[in-house]
Amino acid sequence: MAEAALPAGRGWLRRKPIEAAEGQDAGAGRTLRKSLSWPHLVALGVGAIVGTGIYTLIGQGADRAGPAVILSFAIAGVVCACAALAYAEMATLIPASGSAYTYTYAAIGETLAWIVGWSLILEYTVVCSTVAVGWSGYAAGFLRSAGVALPAALTAGPLDGGLVNLPAVLITLVVAGVLAAGTRESATINFLLVLVKIAALAVFVAIALPHFQIKNFQPFMPYGFVSHDDHGVQRGVMGAAALIFFAFYGFDAVSTAAEEAKNPGRDLTIGIVGSMLACTLLYMLIAAAALGALRFDLFAKSGEPLALVLRSLGQDRAAQAIAAAAVVALPTVILAFMFGQSRIFFVMARDGLLPRGLAAVNSRTGTPVAMTLVTGVVVAVVAGVFRLGQIAEVANSGTLAAFVAVSASLLVLRVRDPDRPRVFRTPLAWVVAPLAIAGCLYLFASLAPLTQKAFLIWNALGVVVYLLYGRRSSALAKA
Repeated sequence: MAEAALPAGRGWLRRKPIEAAEGQDAGAGRTLRKSLSWPHLVALGVGAIVGTGIYTLIGQGADRAGPAVILSFAIAGVVCACAALAYAEMATLIPASGSAYTYTYAAIGETLAWIVGWSLILEYTVVCSTVAVGWSGYAAGFLRSAGVALPAALTAGPLDGGLVNLPAVLITLVVAGVLAAGTRESATINFLLVLVKIAALAVFVAIALPHFQIKNFQPFMPYGFVSHDDHGVQRGVMGAAALIFFAFYGFDAVSTAAEEAKNPGRDLTIGIVGSMLACTLLYMLIAAAALGALRFDLFAKSGEPLALVLRSLGQDRAAQAIAAAAVVALPTVILAFMFGQSRIFFVMARDGLLPRGLAAVNSRTGTPVAMTLVTGVVVAVVAGVFRLGQIAEVANSGTLAAFVAVSASLLVLRVRDPDRPRVFRTPLAWVVAPLAIAGCLYLFASLAPLTQKAFLIWNALGVVVYLLYGRRSSALAKA
């Protein structure tokens, strides 16, 4: 093995050198095809960010914070913006698949990288399932408005009073099939659907904003600021922020495509920072339009809150169009995160921490087809069984862990390797990265205790898997 590929450090702290992390020694059949440019990456980021969070979770966020949910959006957005800047530097410094897992492996070491990778598996799996459930709500509403009513038992999982959420299962498997067809092909479909989604949201703002009434913001903060338990629900501005934090991330899915970017130094920066800025502005505008047009408690419990706001304004046709756009375009979120999930699995397998057979790339499509289909089946099972808010919070816990790791990795490499060329440098890194870490830890503390326990149990299971398999089979263990 080349000198560059030898591990730095030993035992629990062994690290993968940056040159090896970039996939330079991956070997034949385990290298992803470079097929994406910056428009594809921006669309991937926007496709991942703008989805269930604004189409569906805005209602649940309003239920937890009232009109002050707009502050929740702002707080979650600031934390994510800081993390996005850290991601942009790390993604251009280490332009390889694997996102936070890969950065942590190079900066801190294998053990923590495994925990981050295991958390990302939780995040992406649950995100895809959450969006599939949100999509199912809009699909069922759209079909009802068209005169087709699906049985209640087939539109909700057993934990939500039904038998199985069949629409959520089906859309997950369809997206997995599209991804298996090839990266560029799925990116092109994603780009077109993102345009549909943005157009629909623009229509919503254009209709709702003229009906803005300041009285709908009174009382502004009915549940207070600090997160607190209210019959099993975390209410308050921070309780809502910990949930709708889900609405902002997605730019990290862009970093998982680093190895497939044609010009990673330029394209990744534009993709990560550009998609985050565009979506933050869009979210604030939509939240203000929805809250101003209709009192929050009237749409807080709805599975399709934006469509409900329009129907309350007598805009039934526009509401139907919004629901139709959600049905067509929300799968872009599933596509983006399932893309990221399969790449995390792929890189961990290539590193030997999971069976290396999972890192096989199809010679025709240039994608890990088998891993993509396995991911699709797992996501479909979760989507068919669990409730929306329940799985969204679990997804947030994995993301918060990844954001903390990326921000910490940035600081570590600034100290250990300060002279390495950086295409993008995070401004005020020693302010931005600590802010991201502190914000993520506070948001994690604002999650429901059951969600925190689920995250810890998942990672305890992960540590067992690592000790029994990953630690001994790792490529670095054999170096």
